[in-house]
Amino acid sequence: MYRQDIQGSIAHAEMLGKQEIITKQDSELIIGALKEILADIESGQVHFDETAEDIHMNIEKLLTERIGDAGKRLHTARSRNDQVALDMRMYVKEEIRNIQKYIKDLFVVLNRIAKENLNTIMPGYTHLQPAQPITFAHHVLAYFEMFRRDHERLEDVYKRTNSMPLGSGALAATTYPLDREFVCKQLGFDAITRNSLDGVSDRDFCIELLNALSIIMMHLSRFCEEIILWSTHEFRFVELDDAYSTGSSIMPQKKNPDMAELIRGKTGRVYGSLMALLTTMKSLPLAYNKDMQEDKENVFDAVDTVEMCLPVFTRMLDTMQINRDKMYSSAKCGFMNATDAADWLVKNGVPFRDAHEIIGKMVLYCINHNKSLDELSLQEYQSFSDVFDASIYEAISLEKCVNARIVDGGPSADYIGKLIADNAAYISRL
Repeated sequence: MYRQDIQGSIAHAEMLGKQEIITKQDSELIIGALKEILADIESGQVHFDETAEDIHMNIEKLLTERIGDAGKRLHTARSRNDQVALDMRMYVKEEIRNIQKYIKDLFVVLNRIAKENLNTIMPGYTHLQPAQPITFAHHVLAYFEMFRRDHERLEDVYKRTNSMPLGSGALAATTYPLDREFVCKQLGFDAITRNSLDGVSDRDFCIELLNALSIIMMHLSRFCEEIILWSTHEFRFVELDDAYSTGSSIMPQKKNPDMAELIRGKTGRVYGSLMALLTTMKSLPLAYNKDMQEDKENVFDAVDTVEMCLPVFTRMLDTMQINRDKMYSSAKCGFMNATDAADWLVKNGVPFRDAHEIIGKMVLYCINHNKSLDELSLQEYQSFSDVFDASIYEAISLEKCVNARIVDGGPSADYIGKLIADNAAYISRL
């Protein structure tokens, strides 16, 4: 967190000089040297001293070596307790924005796939059993909604992270006449923290971030699980690009969905970080305790994991081949138009429960005779109910089953087309 630490120290030094807590000359000398140290670190010219304990003391040691006693004045009116709280908030804010950019890239790919598959009919499932026909666009856009909530959830975390704790001191603020609002504005925070005890001991924003990242990984894992299923020989709905799959060390025919499996596996890693930090914080008295150093390893690892998984997943999805014919043929199996047949009866005056029973008997008849509902003759239909007429065949066609569901939120091409346009407008505003 060298960059956040130096940026915070520059704002603090500027405020100290403005408030005449240290001389203007010392303030300017400190700021100039801190900027030089930052440039040297980023160009690889600085070697940190592990004996200096942490990043804060390393920066202060470098500063004092370069400008002498003036560097020792930087830490006036602050503690490492409020210093690290500031650094952590700055880091979290920055990483939230980075992760939101990765999610935006995923939005673009999801919306493109939906647009290209507006009329790609596939089976919809409940309990992993064939249920009703939908479109691949409808399925993909369900994940768009999940990741949209993730983006908005991160925005909520950002709002609660965006309070500036510097000036809280070790726990009881300071007797120096600080201008906390000045530092707040210099560092781009919305407000200052309102209680010095809470300012140094709050890690709710870290826990909220880990919660948001865990949900992102859960959504990635769910989608990966479906991609893994779809790429099996039994489904053959999709084929992953060679760059995101591997062969077997012994079986030459294999094409394993390794990237999807790795992302699915790393979900538990992020969950672990959330549970670890919750456990660390669960019994800490006010104010600061050394246990809280555990926040960094958990947050850093979870952030790194999500920032690794999201772009890999997006590229994997972007290069995935879709077998539309196989999706369509699978949708014709499993009596997925049974609900529509029952609805046809209801619309023609049959009570729903009676209609449900009639179609249930017809499905059993089809199973025993190795037929589908659309393969039955009109005579066979009328043997179950004399209400049936020839219009039943159009009503149970897959295209009709999908596009007749015109309710907002459903799979009809008209609604999904509007949703894709709405999504594109949403992406452009981000």
